[in-house]
Amino acid sequence: MAQQVTSFETERKIIAILKVLSESTEPLGSITIARELERHGIFLSERAVRYHLRITDERGYTQPMGRDGRMLTSQGLEELKMALAPEQVGFIHEKLELLAFHTTFDPKTRTGQVPINTSFINRDDFKKALAAMSDVFKAGICVSDLVATAPEGEKLGSVIVPPGKIGLATVCSVVINGALLKAGIPTESRFGGVLEVRERKPRRFVAIINYAGTSLDPSEQYIRAKMTSVGEAARTGHGKILANFREIPAPARTIAQEVIESLKEAGINGVYALGNTSEPICQIAIGLNRVGIVLLGGLNPVAAAAEAGIEVENIAESGMINFDQLTSFWKL
Repeated sequence: MAQQVTSFETERKIIAILKVLSESTEPLGSITIARELERHGIFLSERAVRYHLRITDERGYTQPMGRDGRMLTSQGLEELKMALAPEQVGFIHEKLELLAFHTTFDPKTRTGQVPINTSFINRDDFKKALAAMSDVFKAGICVSDLVATAPEGEKLGSVIVPPGKIGLATVCSVVINGALLKAGIPTESRFGGVLEVRERKPRRFVAIINYAGTSLDPSEQYIRAKMTSVGEAARTGHGKILANFREIPAPARTIAQEVIESLKEAGINGVYALGNTSEPICQIAIGLNRVGIVLLGGLNPVAAAAEAGIEVENIAESGMINFDQLTSFWKL
């Protein structure tokens, strides 16, 4: 019985350590982790933290980054998601708010941090994946054609690229939330969905998952379930793409338009449709004195690669990156 308690306690502490690492975009050492754990009501000495980190290393949940400390691996992030699922309904909603708050990107100076999604693709499949994505970037069915890549062992956002893979970062639609927040506009993130497109125009949502009721990112789930036809939408103008739905107060619409325009000039085109006061948009009812916004899913290009039969592992909302680390997709 004592052993079971010890085992449970060890697992609880491991999950707490993984959670601390998941909230950082930089490697963390045992002293910093111990300090952060205290804020969560878990008191471990630096030595005890090092003991638990040896376990997480052995399991492949963490990767040592020399004297800088450790970072979470994709395997560690997956373990954290599964462990927290029962208590984390609404986790994605909180994550979106956190990323919006951490967005410091200034479209005028083109500096600051933007939120990203990270995708891992087998090194041998990478060129084929880029070819499958090119139509989507060409058609503009993406938040931005600015991307970042990293080889195995390096980090993108808050995750490490696994062996044999290349990491691809795409700009996450939460950058819109962040830019609106900085302009003083509160944004309500309602759901992620699959949007039917006809003649290159948004028609209606055919599937939705409310952020407040899920612990998993909707786009990741839709790609896994093969519910998209992004490649077809890019080529023919008809298909099903990933999109997200936001609401803002109606009096803020004019300012929101200005923010959207300044983002466009900086190469971020995530807004697919901006509604009018209290009017339905893409067949979604809007509250009184509210305006609906349809955002393109940041993972749309990667969904097209998955549709082409290429194995891709996606981690949506995987952290932040400096804007100057992004480069045009067409330079890859």
